[in-house]
Order: sequence, then structure tokens, then C-alpha cells
Amino acid sequence: MGYKKAAQVLPEELLVKIQEYIDGEFLYIPRVSEKKKGWGASTSTREELRSRNSRIYTEYLTGLSVAALAEKYFLSQKSIQRIIRQQKINVQNEAAQENE
Repeated sequence: MGYKKAAQVLPEELLVKIQEYIDGEFLYIPRVSEKKKGWGASTSTREELRSRNSRIYTEYLTGLSVAALAEKYFLSQKSIQRIIRQQKINVQNEAAQENE
């Protein structure tokens, strides 16, 4: 999200009208629905989390405890449990798709 000077992108009469409602403050103008990007679409965060969660599940399967994983990844034990549960579901779904 970038900032633009309203005086440079809006017609004078529109700027004056907006200033009747909000003067000298920041105003967020949301994207048009059709142009919205999904969460993590413009960064690698989504893929990094997917990779991290996969590592957590693999390490859990090899014997690391939930407490040890929580400490290693700086997450709560509840978060680790949620990740393990979700990864288990993902693995089961992938196996079911392969069997179809």
C-alpha cells in the first residue's frame, strides 16, 4: 500500500468535498473487489509458513514433543497442536486424492 498526495491525484472539487468530511487526516481507500489480492499473494510469507508448518509436522512425526517444537519455533503449544492437526488433515486429503 502506497501513499499518494490527494492534491496530485484528485480533481480540486472532489478534494474540497472530501475535506468537508475529513481534513488533514489519513484516509484509507480500499481496493476494488475484483482487484483485491489474497493474503500473502504479493510476498513469500504464505509459502514460508507452509514450509515451516511442514517442517514442524515432520519433526513431530520423528519424535519431537509439542513443548520442544513450541520452544524451537517460538510458538505456543496450542499453535503447534493446531499446525500438527492441520498438517495431518492435509496429508490425509492428499492421500485420498491420490487414491481416487
